[in-house]
Amino acid sequence: MRVDEVFRLRCEEKKCALSFEMFPPKGELTLDRAREVAAEFAPLAPDFVSVTYSASGSGNAEATSAIASMISEELGVSSVAHLTCMGLSRSELAEKIDEFKAAGVQNVLALRGDPVPGQQVRDYRYAKDLIPDLVEAGFCVGAAAYPEGHIACDDLDLDVERLKEKQDAGASFLVTQLCFSNEELYRFRDRAARAGVTVPVTYGIMPFMSKQQLERMVFMCGASLPSPVIKLLARYEDDPSALRQAGMDYACRQIEDLVSHGVEGIHVYTMNRPDVARVCAGAVPREGRG
Repeated sequence: MRVDEVFRLRCEEKKCALSFEMFPPKGELTLDRAREVAAEFAPLAPDFVSVTYSASGSGNAEATSAIASMISEELGVSSVAHLTCMGLSRSELAEKIDEFKAAGVQNVLALRGDPVPGQQVRDYRYAKDLIPDLVEAGFCVGAAAYPEGHIACDDLDLDVERLKEKQDAGASFLVTQLCFSNEELYRFRDRAARAGVTVPVTYGIMPFMSKQQLERMVFMCGASLPSPVIKLLARYEDDPSALRQAGMDYACRQIEDLVSHGVEGIHVYTMNRPDVARVCAGAVPREGRG
């Protein structure tokens, strides 16, 4: 099913959409292992599962369409294939479109991707440049949103203007980067609304599993750490098991609060862990909102 149709149906039902993200890291997530992970996701009834993509030499680019196809064809769950445009030429995009269509992919998340040393920008500098070609090819196209601003942009108002440009280019849904502060998410929602963003937004949540993971996410994504998270780190930094549980509990509280505030979707960064998906899914009520 197309993701724009998923959001339309959930809106009619007054339900919050639930989605998971999985990734094939450096080619290590084989199709068989991906099948095992996705098979544990499916009973949780996600509205869709997104599959990451990398053109930076990590070896997972070809796995994206195969895993997305397996999720939709074998498990009956809608899937979204990520696609980065950094270094992509028009002829290479045409090949990727053919690959996705042959795999039965209906939904694509258009991303710029991380710069690779020595890689030149070719025909697509930003995700907004990629979106129209994907829409013309018949895909339902989503785009990334950055609640605290893209790490390369210091102006939050400018950042949300760029988000509006993605919508204007044809993006029909948005997925936010992970964020540990719901207050930041609500401020982002207000900025986006003022800028004229009207497409559905699903909010990215990642339970923290360790201090090292948190530090990596803060450095890579520019995500801030609110005071409650810092206090949990201080309390449990010498107890890894307790810290993991605290991270899961914190994520569930985030989700419950977001749902109570009427967000359109929750997107769980699962780290390929069914236990993470299971716990977070339990925080999203499947009945209609009041």
